[in-house]
Amino acid sequence: MEKLIQELISLPGACGQEHAVIRYLYERLKDQVDDCHINGLGDLIVTRKGAFDGPVLAVSAHTDEVGFIVKKIEKNGLIRFEKLGGHDDRILLSQKVIVHGAKGPCPGVIGTISAHMQRFDNTSLIRNYREMYIDIGAEDADEVREMGVSAGDQITWDTVFTRCGRNRAYGHAFDDRCGCAVLVKAIENTDFSKVHGTLTAIFSTQEEVGLRGAEAAAASIKADVALAVDTTAVSDTPEAMMDNTLALGAGAGIKIMDFSLLASRAVWTFMRDIAEENGIPYQLEIFTGIGTDAGALHQAAGGVPSGVISVPSRYAHSSIEMIDMRDFENCEKLLEAFLYGMKDKSQFAFI
Repeated sequence: MEKLIQELISLPGACGQEHAVIRYLYERLKDQVDDCHINGLGDLIVTRKGAFDGPVLAVSAHTDEVGFIVKKIEKNGLIRFEKLGGHDDRILLSQKVIVHGAKGPCPGVIGTISAHMQRFDNTSLIRNYREMYIDIGAEDADEVREMGVSAGDQITWDTVFTRCGRNRAYGHAFDDRCGCAVLVKAIENTDFSKVHGTLTAIFSTQEEVGLRGAEAAAASIKADVALAVDTTAVSDTPEAMMDNTLALGAGAGIKIMDFSLLASRAVWTFMRDIAEENGIPYQLEIFTGIGTDAGALHQAAGGVPSGVISVPSRYAHSSIEMIDMRDFENCEKLLEAFLYGMKDKSQFAFI
């Protein structure tokens, strides 16, 4: 799991530019599954059949990460940018980034004023990202172009996977390369000679800009039950709005509700029960500040009972996200247990 997540976050994949991630996943999985294809929006859709008749389970993990895109190159070589996905302007200044130009990656920094200038500034001001710029060390616009950078190039955080403490790690793009890793390892580790039904795995694109890939993929799949595997924000730090209902190291998240989904009671209680039967630590999640691919999956094909397996994380959508490796691994165990536990679509019926 650790090696896989390191490899996945090393690949650039801002919204709409997930090509490197999709290519990696396609090459890794194509010879292990019954079908593997990429649709017009870039979603990788993988099918693995179990040995026995049973439900069709669709599981989606999104490949895109929040990032930026080059909008304009100023005469002095500084780069203006646009957001891809949800960002907090308060944490952008002085962060390290990589601009992925035609000639290769160009490291840079989102510029900020010197601390010596603070006395001349309005310190209560939160600068809008449109006032910000990225500095890749170029002296002028011509040098930027010589470096292979132009409008439309993607920009990602410049953060590597790092272990910290006994069980934790930080890096960028854990949202949702962690979900991708969970889904990959479930495909590779599950003994499908014991599975009833079919797994249709969706590695979706453009989740961070409106669940677009999952919506496109779901339109081509007739699923009996669906899951998203994604990260979720914990509430175990001291800020005033935190209520300590989700915590790092407390287990895999089983979603009951977010702003995009009221999870099927049959699905989330099934996951809760199989977690308890298999000794998998879990925590129930009700958090309205987040949405996942399940928000698109549950409305497809006349309605699909759906749920979410959540990898708890701190500092989501920042340059440094943190997870507990035990939670990460327990999410994979929970997905495997779901595959072994499903037998018939009636298990997930509304009544």
